Amino acid sequence: MKLGFLGLGVMGQPMARNLLRAGHEVTVWNRSRERAEALAGEGARVAGSPAEAAEGAEVLITMVADDRAVEEVVLGEALGALSPGAVHVAMSTISVALSRRLAQAHVAAGQQYVAAPVFGRPDAAAAAQLWIVAAGPSEALERCRPIFAALGQGTFELGADAPVAHLVKLAGNFLIISMMEALGEAFALVRKAGLEPGAFLETMNRALFKSPLYERYGKLIVEERYEPAGFRLRLGLKDVRLALQAAEELAVPMPLASLIRDHLLAAVARGQGELDWSALARVVAEQAGLEVPAAG
Repeated sequence: MKLGFLGLGVMGQPMARNLLRAGHEVTVWNRSRERAEALAGEGARVAGSPAEAAEGAEVLITMVADDRAVEEVVLGEALGALSPGAVHVAMSTISVALSRRLAQAHVAAGQQYVAAPVFGRPDAAAAAQLWIVAAGPSEALERCRPIFAALGQGTFELGADAPVAHLVKLAGNFLIISMMEALGEAFALVRKAGLEPGAFLETMNRALFKSPLYERYGKLIVEERYEPAGFRLRLGLKDVRLALQAAEELAVPMPLASLIRDHLLAAVARGQGELDWSALARVVAEQAGLEVPAAG
């Protein structure tokens, strides 16, 4: 299949590589060209612009950082170059409002739109073990299944209303960051009592949760291992803001999300936005009067 791929960050580059390994013909574009050039030796064609990557593509995949980037590369450039009948698959975490605008723009252009954000960190992307949440027209989903198979361990299809997939992604990320807030508070409590948080984590995860997420993020927090970032804290703040935006549109109070937004904002204000988003726990520890290592 002829694919265009826009955005080759810590998630996008391994995803594009897996599509090449699956035998797809992939044209890649990235704002920093060297990340695209790194895939040229593996068979990728390097485009000079988003529009060039979209030309002739049966499916265009976007994996860029935020709403503004998606608007620039898709609505600003690629939309006009994408052929009628082609599919745009938005795999970034973006707002429900923008996802809705994209769906409308592609219908107006005679194209198809699928929202397919992913759950998983860079190691999962490299191992083709992402979980994909997808929604869009049934015909477009069918065309995308070989792509999803090359990228992940499973796909959850949520029906024809594409923006629903981005709402589910935002709700899922809210659950993850809420877990980290809870871990940070619990670890601060046991640390103030003189207990070792690693032993507490092992006890809780064996007795209560049995969750790889609790184990992974709990260890990052216990070991204060926030670099290199698997997912940057400033992007976590962006996602919580988008969840609150969606909640306001639907008149759903989310007081915990508001608290977490403020904690993440405090971390960014202290220059910690490039740390892993599990560094949220640093804010909680500092508020408890605990010593934390210097960032960076």
